[in-house]
Amino acid sequence: MKPFEPNLSSLAVAREVLLTPFGLDEGKLLKALGSMFTHKVDYADLYFQFTKNEGWSLEEGIVKTGSFSIDQGVGVRAVSGDKTAFSYSDEISERALLEAAAATRTIARAGAGKIKVASSMQPQGVRSLYLPHDPIDSLDATAKVKLLERVEKMARAKDPRVVQVMAGLAGEYDVVLVTRSDGVLAADIRPLVRVSVTVIVEQNGRREMGSAGGGGRYDYSYFSDALLQQYADDAVKSALVNLDARPAPAGPMTVVLGPGWPGILLHEAVGHGLEGDFNRKGSSTFSGRIGERVAAKGVTVVDDGTLADRRGSLNMDDEGNPTQCTTLIEDGILKGYIQDTMNARLMKMPVTGNARRESFAHLPMPRMTNTYMLGGDKDPGEILASVKNGLYAVNFGGGQVDITNGKFVFSASEAYMIEDGKITYPVKGATLIGNGPEVMNRISMIGNDMRLDPGVGVCGKEGQSVPVGVGQPTLRIDGVTVGGTAG
Repeated sequence: MKPFEPNLSSLAVAREVLLTPFGLDEGKLLKALGSMFTHKVDYADLYFQFTKNEGWSLEEGIVKTGSFSIDQGVGVRAVSGDKTAFSYSDEISERALLEAAAATRTIARAGAGKIKVASSMQPQGVRSLYLPHDPIDSLDATAKVKLLERVEKMARAKDPRVVQVMAGLAGEYDVVLVTRSDGVLAADIRPLVRVSVTVIVEQNGRREMGSAGGGGRYDYSYFSDALLQQYADDAVKSALVNLDARPAPAGPMTVVLGPGWPGILLHEAVGHGLEGDFNRKGSSTFSGRIGERVAAKGVTVVDDGTLADRRGSLNMDDEGNPTQCTTLIEDGILKGYIQDTMNARLMKMPVTGNARRESFAHLPMPRMTNTYMLGGDKDPGEILASVKNGLYAVNFGGGQVDITNGKFVFSASEAYMIEDGKITYPVKGATLIGNGPEVMNRISMIGNDMRLDPGVGVCGKEGQSVPVGVGQPTLRIDGVTVGGTAG
């Protein structure tokens, strides 16, 4: 791999898209940054972005909705101590830059501080974790509709009880350019695609739903017929399982979580509590606990933004810092937090490359990328066989967590009862209720089958949504409270 060549091409494309058409160059960017340093500012950056988005949805055999949008603009930020001033404009011009820069000076006193803006820009070499595709141009409109029609036919052909199929296709082409007061100049071209399939099945007047899908940082050629067939099969299987599901029992029991997407529980119940801003402010249940045991022995959790082509991966974060693999929990001991530049500086901790923002119109904050638990040494079959009576949850729907105390509630969209070490019958209406740190300490067996999710994760925080990845091996957790529907 030659990391600098792809980066130079990304930087060239970013200049061509975001600077040259508007009469901007590095000198004018430095001028805008310098104007903020007429006041006592510690740090400033400019975040330019050009984004193309499209979405297609098919229902009842026809395209019901189609959308396409282009958005571009620049976010201007100044940081002084723990205060941040932010302004943005969807007009890219020198005048708009200088006006936005002037607005950000309000957080600091007039008069030059000790920190000076760089005298020149230094282009940064970053990784090349994905190709700089434009997914939207990788298929024409007719081919995109045919792709959705193929998915629908695959799902309908799977089982005669399928009465409705909804299929969606989404693509994004994102060009970003970051200019910082310390002279860093960095760019990234970020493709993103996703296919989703939802089916409704009916039997004896009872209707149930199942969903599947996936994607990543590819163009649309990623969606081979074999992969589309897998999505259709998984969606139909999930719906048919629910047709036969009985009401879930309630009460404390042993829970076995399947590999892959159930890592969303780890993401919500633990990951958010390890983000730097919550810990700096002391509002997380993990605040001030580095070096302490927060999970059972054998539990190692990482946040890794460097996995090739993954939905949550980035060549650089939204401050121009390289992403990395950060060990958060190692063998049950808390090792660190997820950090952006400001929180790392204030906490006197390393930057981890986790600054993320939804768009140029939003402030960056510490966010997860791909968060997963490493595998252990147990065979998944051995884990299931060890449970006399419990719940096997293989897929999850929605959930919520309170990061101040770690309490969470998650609904299982596909779950089964385990009786005498064997999977017996499916159940519906099961919810897992607990406290993140407590549940992490109740993990008693860790499978050797670590798997990442298929590429569907979206994370929300303070009104901003970003794509993420999750993952985990099969886990046995003892004494989890299950809320059920059985009377």
